[in-house]
Amino acid sequence: MYQGFYNLASGMLTQSRNLNVISNNMVNIQTAGYKRDKMVSTTFQEEMLYRTGKRYKDNPEPMATTSKIRAADQTYVNYEQGSFDQTEGIYDFALAGKGFFCIDTPQGIRYTRNGSFSVDDEGYLTLNGMGRVQGTGGQPILIDSEEFSVDGQGRITLPQGALGNPAGEGTEEDGEEGSGAVREIAALRVVDFDDYEQLHKEDYGMFSTNQAPAEVERPEILWKSLERSNVDMVEEMTSMMSSQRALQSAAQVLKMYDQIMSKAATDVGRL
Repeated sequence: MYQGFYNLASGMLTQSRNLNVISNNMVNIQTAGYKRDKMVSTTFQEEMLYRTGKRYKDNPEPMATTSKIRAADQTYVNYEQGSFDQTEGIYDFALAGKGFFCIDTPQGIRYTRNGSFSVDDEGYLTLNGMGRVQGTGGQPILIDSEEFSVDGQGRITLPQGALGNPAGEGTEEDGEEGSGAVREIAALRVVDFDDYEQLHKEDYGMFSTNQAPAEVERPEILWKSLERSNVDMVEEMTSMMSSQRALQSAAQVLKMYDQIMSKAATDVGRL
């Protein structure tokens, strides 16, 4: 009977942790570039069951393998790309394909798929509450004019003669559709990693790692768009209801175990 306490209590703890993961996914369903988490459980302390005689214990016969405890094993991140929303916001960017934007935070360089940027008081492109967005070469991107445009590889350009202080020497190019000469003021830095398993997920869809990032030479960037989270609300709701029912069932059976043990200690013990 005591075996049941281990099974039920560990099951309740595991389902509670799984509900925390599911709740976090549901809260971040509107967070641009958010990647869904999934908790995987495992068994702990497996034991072999044997059948023996009542009096003679020689030659026990193996029957089955059992485990006393179910425990959380690991939380995996699903890096599958989400769909895209056209926002028409001039500071919104989405990555098509692999890669991450680089954000210079007080804790160091962090990586994200969230391209919902803005500009700070000094005119630098920034991710709100996190830090400034890095351009190629690791420099912050200064944008002090709203007349800029962005191509599919993340190059930010201004029409020749428009206000703006380019970071370094700009380059002149022929504008599209007869728009005249333009100058490149910066380019978004996009990096990728060989092993996503070594990425550590932090708050607000940020990632950190000890790996050396590899520069993506020709990134695919959608301007005035954002990548949606890859959370499926229907799937999360189904998983949440399943975990809640498992948690409630384990709690009810555990209550029955407690009542039985109480009866055994009080009523049966008197006989």
